Amino acid sequence: MKTKSQIIVIDDDAEMRSMLSDFLVSENHVVKTYGLAQSALDDLSTGAMKPQNVDLIITDLRMPGMDGMMFIERCKTLYPTIPIILITAFGSIESAITAIQQGAFDYLVKPFKLTEISVQIDRALNYRRLHRENLILRKEYQHGHAFAGIIGKSAAMQSVFDLIQRVSNSTSNVLIQGESGTGKELVAKAIHSLGPRAGKPFVAINVTAIPDTLLESELFGHEKGSFTGAIHKKRGLFEEADGGTLFLDEIGDMDLLLQSKLLRAIQEKKIRPVGGNVDVPFSARIIAATHKDLKASIRENHFREDLYYRLSVIPIVIPPLRHRTDDIPILAQYFLEKYNSLNGLSIHSFSQDAIERLIATPWEGNVRELENIIERAVVLCRDNEITLKDLPQAESTSVETVIAQFNEELPTLEGLEKRYIRFVLDKTGGRKEKASQILGINRRTLYRKEREYGWVSEDESYE
Repeated sequence: MKTKSQIIVIDDDAEMRSMLSDFLVSENHVVKTYGLAQSALDDLSTGAMKPQNVDLIITDLRMPGMDGMMFIERCKTLYPTIPIILITAFGSIESAITAIQQGAFDYLVKPFKLTEISVQIDRALNYRRLHRENLILRKEYQHGHAFAGIIGKSAAMQSVFDLIQRVSNSTSNVLIQGESGTGKELVAKAIHSLGPRAGKPFVAINVTAIPDTLLESELFGHEKGSFTGAIHKKRGLFEEADGGTLFLDEIGDMDLLLQSKLLRAIQEKKIRPVGGNVDVPFSARIIAATHKDLKASIRENHFREDLYYRLSVIPIVIPPLRHRTDDIPILAQYFLEKYNSLNGLSIHSFSQDAIERLIATPWEGNVRELENIIERAVVLCRDNEITLKDLPQAESTSVETVIAQFNEELPTLEGLEKRYIRFVLDKTGGRKEKASQILGINRRTLYRKEREYGWVSEDESYE
């Protein structure tokens, strides 16, 4: 379900207003309609409609009194960050272009299909969301708590920021290590955006999200007819990222055979598409990431030592959130403001005991888990402050309790395994990455178990 947004529709045609309103409500948006542009502007000016909570305005061009052009001019002067989509008849295209020059986000020609305006609405709402997030981030930058889109004031994160700054201009491969949810991809994007490759593609792939049989083709591409289903020639991600950055997430779960092919590609700066007989050069910078201890994986013969040293020219270790508790209050406040903005709410702070609870929580899911908890607290909070009652109680379920929850029967080992996997999936909210860590298996094994037990269909993708 789409995030609920607040949208204003202005049109003197009652039928058009009703059609747009019904459509937007069906898309889970909150809609306020006006027959006159002046009425909408009055409500925005008096606070009857709070401008900070309005995500988008859709207005007709030709209306009695104040027309759409005049409305855009006045509204953009008063509320420049609210995107406005203009609806115009075919004969008014020149006026629509003028409106764009004056600040309208986009225009749509009547008559139009709802699917057409849906695309423009999604683009405008995304623009509004990014603008709000940038404002919140800018506040953290001013306090020295943010760097390249990453928030943190702890000494540990300041060291990470310093390392990002120093390595961004180099061409060396980088290995980012850290627990799930610590922000490894954010660090990779920061390295890319701060360096000379910023204008080139940043291509990311999660190694565990694609079956081994397809991963080689995804990375290196394939020739037409190279395998069943290869009906067209396909460029691989190495080529897609040429000149930019290729981010290989969860590299520690890559198959050993494919590791050797990756090593060859990195060494020779060339790839060979599946089914091809000609090497293709590439110039992408490689940034890899993993939550695993790769040195332990090397000792267990699950990861190639030579590939490790090729990838880990510059290692960056992101500390878990529980080791940088100084960052928890500012991250919590950032997420509070983010979800305030997205939901049109005005919760201003946390109580002291709520902050203490957040700091004391171990955060096994790290920043991702913290964001999830704050989003839920913001949505469910009924006051203007988040208190202890808005935060979930800490869970302390022991293995003995888990076993005791099973019936007094003596299940088979397979039955016990099935029930325990189900228990862990339930406790982690279906997060396969976290569940596989707790179970001590890789995600592909977890996917296979789910299929064996009939929890997912045989043709369900690895997501």
